[in-house]
Amino acid sequence: MAYADLHAFVNRLEKKGLLKRISIEVDAYLEITEITDRVCKQGGPALLFENVKGYNIPVLTNAFGSLERMQLALEVDSLDTLGQELVKLLQPSELPSTLMDKLKALPKLAQLSSFLPKLVRTGPCKEVIIKDKPSLSELPVLHCWPEDGGPFITLPLVFTRDPETGRRNMGMYRMQVYDHRTTGMHWHIHKDAAEHYRKNRAKMPVAVALGADPATIYAATAPLPHGIDELLLAGFLRKEPVELVKCETVDLEVPARAEIVLEGYVDPRETRLEGPFGDHTGYYSLADHYPVFHLTCITRRKDPIYPATIVGRPVMEDAFLGKATERIFLPLMRLQLPEIVDINMPPEGVFHNCVIVSIRKSYPGHARKVMCALWGMGLMMLAKLIIVVDAEVDVQNLSEVMWRVFNNIDPRRDVMIVDGPLDALDHASPLPLYGSKMGIDATIKWKEEGHTREWPSDIVMSPEIKKLVDRKWQSLGIGDNK
Repeated sequence: MAYADLHAFVNRLEKKGLLKRISIEVDAYLEITEITDRVCKQGGPALLFENVKGYNIPVLTNAFGSLERMQLALEVDSLDTLGQELVKLLQPSELPSTLMDKLKALPKLAQLSSFLPKLVRTGPCKEVIIKDKPSLSELPVLHCWPEDGGPFITLPLVFTRDPETGRRNMGMYRMQVYDHRTTGMHWHIHKDAAEHYRKNRAKMPVAVALGADPATIYAATAPLPHGIDELLLAGFLRKEPVELVKCETVDLEVPARAEIVLEGYVDPRETRLEGPFGDHTGYYSLADHYPVFHLTCITRRKDPIYPATIVGRPVMEDAFLGKATERIFLPLMRLQLPEIVDINMPPEGVFHNCVIVSIRKSYPGHARKVMCALWGMGLMMLAKLIIVVDAEVDVQNLSEVMWRVFNNIDPRRDVMIVDGPLDALDHASPLPLYGSKMGIDATIKWKEEGHTREWPSDIVMSPEIKKLVDRKWQSLGIGDNK
């Protein structure tokens, strides 16, 4: 059974000993961040702060802050299985050509349609409805880092609709709280919600759900192709559709079992200075002008949990959300690039700064072809560094990868520099949103690629001697047999 809501996930974490309740009083100003940062970097549990100074709503942090909790959130033993399931669903073994083939494909189509979100009349998020002077002041929004421009809502599910096609988008965009009725809306230029904003000429309805079942929270972070409903992905991950209810003051739908819902609008003619913010890069993202969200209504549960994530110098909770994306989307990438063996987006690269990929190399220049293909694949266009290694290299082992890079490249021959779009948070580029990227071909070079000398072999002990020493190892009394 899928988790019904965030409460169900919290209960599951607690039963498995993966959640710690904090009963002593803590402050939403910096203190919760410092506690969470220490716990996350030590590989500690999810935290439920039950006594937040000045507030009656508990705060949940670090809910996804380990591989075990990420797998538990998506109810799998291995994140890789989700991508494999998704490919089987979307890509039949062969394209239907006869009537019988098409009939055989119908169950898969029916299964896919069963994951579509379902509209219901009401839900727990409607237990309290505040239309008269709604205020953000009742929410324990965290002021995360000392130089932040203010408190920030860090785990919101932001719902918008394309004014031309009517398609829904659910994304996760931080929201700086300016006062009890307005926040910033941090829509990067490359994101779908920013496109909706650019298309609007009148006030644009926006709804924000705080807290949902864990699959829906994850889906809001997923880099789906343009126009694909994130709630369909959430339904696939849950194996049950997400139930939605209509908002009270805007023409949008939100998860019926959300903890808190903020309804309002954004005026396309209005921006306000937003930031700085201690971001997932480990640096403060600079202040800039962004759209402004105006609150018109709050609906919530009687006993809501306020969810938050702390980002900063890696490794933090977002690393594990990113690892889920890496594993789920790898099989889909292989549909276009079947030569890919594995991929790693290390946390230190903060998703868009470093991508390591191993390939089955088949022809001269193959690594460069893969680099260019990846840069042309959705938000992978923002990758600032792509490293390509041979199939036998374990890309999850950064020591092995760096050994290959440091030893296998001739910089003039094996480094490719290109110009193109960059992430809005990239502070190193000379211009905002645009700059250079680097591809490094760390594969073994062929003569056809200009390497005229013989390539040396790896140092590997003979299998016979390894077996002989394995048999003698215990009696040597040196240490572990590895």
